[in-house]
Amino acid sequence: MLNRADQQYLEYVRIGGEMPRSDGILLNIWKDLQPKILDAFKDESLLGGVLKVPVYPIGPLTQAVQSTGPTGPTGLIDGDLFNWLDKQPSESVIFVSLGSGGTLSYEQMTEMAWGLELSQQRFIWVVRPPTSKCADAAFFTSGKGDDDPLSYLPEGFLNRTREIGLVVPIWAPQVDILSHPSIGGFFSHCGWNSTLESIINGVPMIVWPLYAEQRMNATLLSDELGVALRSKVPPREGVVEREEIKRMVRKIMVEEDGFAIRGKVNELKLSAVKALSQGGSSYNALSEVASKTK
Repeated sequence: MLNRADQQYLEYVRIGGEMPRSDGILLNIWKDLQPKILDAFKDESLLGGVLKVPVYPIGPLTQAVQSTGPTGPTGLIDGDLFNWLDKQPSESVIFVSLGSGGTLSYEQMTEMAWGLELSQQRFIWVVRPPTSKCADAAFFTSGKGDDDPLSYLPEGFLNRTREIGLVVPIWAPQVDILSHPSIGGFFSHCGWNSTLESIINGVPMIVWPLYAEQRMNATLLSDELGVALRSKVPPREGVVEREEIKRMVRKIMVEEDGFAIRGKVNELKLSAVKALSQGGSSYNALSEVASKTK
């Protein structure tokens, strides 16, 4: 947005100009999640009204949980993953996944591994090869594309954590994992789909934004809604050290402050169910859209 010669800037301007000419805008949120934002869209005192067209909050709409096949894209037997999850206590496992394209630097990957180990909490970690960058996260910039991501983990990490952790190369069935009763926390990049999947399952988050709107999502989740923690040093500004990762994981999983966060996310989960139920705000908004398109 700062480089007005960039094609993406021109595309954003075009899209922004077309929005007021639409019949309406559908948002994958619900009224209780962001009431101030929805009120602002209607406020005529704000620049004469931010939008002249109706805004319909119809969410949260997410992918349904599906029965997984026998083998995932990496060769991991999905049954082994869920058999392991079935044996864990309720809300005792933190799921660590930075989205379909999220990667870490080698240094940050090392600190993440040590932080998880030092926390002594059960975990599932989706691991990808690190970037070639020194101290930054990246997106679709894996430096060692065909390498085994497990080979970059600290020496002895897999053996030392085999009783409490499961490391999954490249990909895991996130929707199914987050809906499992053993999951008690989500280390997330804050993509909106992942955010909604976590909330509707009542799973509190540790936010690790990588790019674009994920930083805004992280602020919403941690500062406004109170359903997430974030590191003292933003990942984009430097390496988050192992002790900080340990602190966040333990806080979200076993400390009293984490129980308060869990309570808030469960309140949002219930409000989401209510919004989509007959007579709820999202149900009514979608019904209104349907009635106008007949």
